[in-house]
Amino acid sequence: MPEVSTPNTTRPRVGLALSGGAARGAAHVGVLRVFEEQGVPVDCIAGTSAGSLVGGAYAAGLPIDELEEFALRMRWRDFGRVTLSTLGVQSNARMEEFIRARFPVTRFEQLRIPFAAVAADLKTGAAVVLKDEGDLAFAIRASCAVPGWYVPVVDERGRQLVDGGIVATLPVRMLRKFAPPPDILVGVDVNFEGAKFLGPPRTALGILFQTIMVVQRSIGAHEQRAADVVIAPRCGHIRWDEMARGAELVRLGREAALESVGRIKELLEERSRDAAARPRRQTGSLGTRT
Repeated sequence: MPEVSTPNTTRPRVGLALSGGAARGAAHVGVLRVFEEQGVPVDCIAGTSAGSLVGGAYAAGLPIDELEEFALRMRWRDFGRVTLSTLGVQSNARMEEFIRARFPVTRFEQLRIPFAAVAADLKTGAAVVLKDEGDLAFAIRASCAVPGWYVPVVDERGRQLVDGGIVATLPVRMLRKFAPPPDILVGVDVNFEGAKFLGPPRTALGILFQTIMVVQRSIGAHEQRAADVVIAPRCGHIRWDEMARGAELVRLGREAALESVGRIKELLEERSRDAAARPRRQTGSLGTRT
């Protein structure tokens, strides 16, 4: 179980950004397991699409064993149902129901770790960062609403929200919106190796998904430069829709995290030494001096 985030801690704070990637999001679970085993703290999480689902579950306090079982068992039918809407093939209202039934808490105010889900405003193209307060299940559903496939999710302000992957597939810079902002930014990018399909796309829907993932890879490269450490599971050979390969994806996430965890620990030690070396302000009888 993740530890409750303690903002007053003297150690450097670690922020974790989890990318979108549909089925490949299961790799995030392997990364989180390594962090727990290696004692790497997670003080805040930002997630897009599949990353919002995994990150939100972890922030809500879902134990890592249950989260892994969730990653192994989930299927597309758990999240969507066919709709008559002209705005999408399916509604992902079922995802919201799925979250409410399985997460320990479903309000941002109740989370054990501060968390942000990234969606996109379909009208303006702006990123919409959902955090701090409100309905967690709704926020994750909005972050996962792949345009063209799922019907956009409408919030209380009337905005049509869709998958955040079109504006921030790897939401590293979003971590700076937390207060206090984390000292070390870690990104987990499951799209690093690009998108694989069984040959060229043969349908309009296939072209849509291929286009989205190409755009996501380009956006992700920009976000990677903002991270101190990027963990990139080698899962480019696994298609976005292959949820049945959850066990393999978890393993690949674990392997990638083990390769990077040493660097994260080094950064924790370096930033701790830097903080300890800074002059401290002392208060005496004549006032404050440095």
